[in-house]
Amino acid sequence: MAAEVQQVFDSRLNANNTTENHEIHTEECCKSCEKDEETQRSWILERNWGFTLEELFGIALKFFKEMCGKAFNPTYEENLRLVALHKQITLGPFDPKACPEIGFFDLLGNDRRKEWLQLGSMAKEDAMEDFVKLLNSCCNLFAPYVQSHKIEKEEQEKRQKAEEERLRLEREEQERRRLEEEARRREENERRKQEEEQRRKDDVDRLQIAHQKQHIMAVLKAQTAVQFQQYAKQQYPDNPEQQQILIQQLQEQHYQQYMQQALRLQQIALQKQQEVTGAQEAQPLVASNDTVSNPSSQSNSSHIQEDQADSKAFRLELEGKPGEVPVVAPSMWTRPQIKEFKEKVLQDKDCVVTVGRGEVLTVRVPTHEDGSHLFWEFSTDNYDIGFGLHFEWKDLTTPASNKNEEGSAVEIKEGAAQVEGEKDMEESRLPLVNEVVPVSRRDSHEEVYAGSHQYPGQGVYLLKFDNSYSLWRPKVVYYRVYYTR
Repeated sequence: MAAEVQQVFDSRLNANNTTENHEIHTEECCKSCEKDEETQRSWILERNWGFTLEELFGIALKFFKEMCGKAFNPTYEENLRLVALHKQITLGPFDPKACPEIGFFDLLGNDRRKEWLQLGSMAKEDAMEDFVKLLNSCCNLFAPYVQSHKIEKEEQEKRQKAEEERLRLEREEQERRRLEEEARRREENERRKQEEEQRRKDDVDRLQIAHQKQHIMAVLKAQTAVQFQQYAKQQYPDNPEQQQILIQQLQEQHYQQYMQQALRLQQIALQKQQEVTGAQEAQPLVASNDTVSNPSSQSNSSHIQEDQADSKAFRLELEGKPGEVPVVAPSMWTRPQIKEFKEKVLQDKDCVVTVGRGEVLTVRVPTHEDGSHLFWEFSTDNYDIGFGLHFEWKDLTTPASNKNEEGSAVEIKEGAAQVEGEKDMEESRLPLVNEVVPVSRRDSHEEVYAGSHQYPGQGVYLLKFDNSYSLWRPKVVYYRVYYTR
């Protein structure tokens, strides 16, 4: 019996819970449906008018306050309805406790309160919608009024969008400029770093070059100090300051000439080395252990080694033929005092010569027993002239080529004919001549060309004044030659 009672009680409890859950679900469904209806209605209203419900009510209320009695005149009932809807929206449903009492003879107030009371618990959104619909029905000017506001709103939205777009573009431009400025600054910093690094390298190179120049000039000064001092004393006997200035100029010109000669010799040595390397690569490789040594190949290899050794030695000597005695390179310079030089030379008429057109004049100056260096100076009037210097050895000769009229070498027979041939060859040997300064045109009408050369031995210097290129004009040459101890 107790079990049956408990079973009945449980069934009734389950039924009650089911009913309550159904009611809750029904209420939630109603609320959601109401929300969906309000959303749908608000969407339709906004699509038709172009404003939300709150915005449209605000426009309608403004129109009612400004135009009522001017642009339109609603009826008494319509006016009461509009006022009641406004109170319903702003104050909510009518509450007698919250509203003050109205006098018996206030007919308008009583009618408005009655109309407000009839609205009951109407929702705020419904009251707004009824207000707009009633105002639109009783006044034909309301729709154009809303349309003008809609156009103004669209224009305002366009302006706002344009302003937002302008601000966006401005921000993008500012960002682009900022990035470009950062990139420019980075490039500028990188460029400055590179320039600073290059400047440091250049400073190091300049210091190194200056140090090398000082070292080279110190060596050159030690070699030419006596020569330049003697030359400066001859030019300015009683003026030590001018002597010092001239010595500095001569030393600087001698240094420049030394560097040019060194560069030329370095290029020649490099060219020789490349030729030797090419010749070695061109020789075929013989893969045999039992090979016979060739004297000519041994002599060639010895010559190659000697050439390489000479290129490593890198001495400032004039390049000559194999077997010749090396000649030290000369020192040459110029000075602008051409007028004073000519006045001094005119004192000795033998030092002024005329080189005819198309001629080459050679002045032979033998070496002096007490001398160690030869000095020369020359200038011309109005036009340039070619100048070169050669050295003719006293004890060194070179064989003259004996050729017959047909151009073939003369054969020397045995016996008496051979002795006669040897005598003829000895008589026909020519003195050895080295080129010290190659012949080239000098602007000696603008500056005094001067130079010095260390005696390579005993012999004769050949000063050549070349006017062979001129077919019309003879040249007047002022020259002076002397030696120093």
